Amino acid sequence: MRYEEYTIEGRNAITEAFRSGKTIDKLYVLDGCHDGAVNTIKTLARKQDTIVNYVTKERLDQMSSTGKHQGVIAQAAAYEYAQVEDILQAARDKDEPPFVFLLDELEDPHNLGAIIRTANLCGAHGVIIPKRRAVGLTASAVKASAGAVNYTPVAKVTNIAKTIEELKEQGLWFVCADMAGEVMYHHNLTGPIGLVIGSEGSGVSRLVREKCDYVASIPMKGNIDSLNASVAAGVLAYEIVRQRMGAK
Repeated sequence: MRYEEYTIEGRNAITEAFRSGKTIDKLYVLDGCHDGAVNTIKTLARKQDTIVNYVTKERLDQMSSTGKHQGVIAQAAAYEYAQVEDILQAARDKDEPPFVFLLDELEDPHNLGAIIRTANLCGAHGVIIPKRRAVGLTASAVKASAGAVNYTPVAKVTNIAKTIEELKEQGLWFVCADMAGEVMYHHNLTGPIGLVIGSEGSGVSRLVREKCDYVASIPMKGNIDSLNASVAAGVLAYEIVRQRMGAK
């Protein structure tokens, strides 16, 4: 697979990508362009809930590898997304209590890829990300996962808070990472669980944090105030692994 193939340029190519059902994460459109073909693409993007960014010609020229973008460039998912039910089924297939990562508005593709890799290695059954205001399965994210995306399903949902509510009805408990929480060693993190990780800048949003059953902090002794999002995810995930192994 060549990762470059997942940047799509030109009006006809992007229109056909949408119409074929290809998952498009982001669409970049020349600011001020309102001709018929571009309006059609924008309509298709709205139907798929694709994020649309209006940018200058200079920005498009910088992004373009063909020099023939015609005012539009799309970033397509390098891999197709799973459904949340696929993740729960993966847990049932292994006869294990579900263990799921939920990422609240994570923006860095390298962090997303690293978290997918961690999720795979610690035995989680899948990763859930939001459709908007967050990075998707871009080529950079897939590459950073070091192949883990082939084995760990990633689902994309409209609303993380609502998804938490729905998964609670299926027996999952939720813990989110936050410096203001109780130290992670004091929580019971066994059983069906969802680990919620926030964005690089602002952390877990208030609404999502309020939906969680536990707020856990990682003890830190250094001179800076926080860990990288993917590192924090790894530390908390392996505390969950430790407790799950001890509970067997």
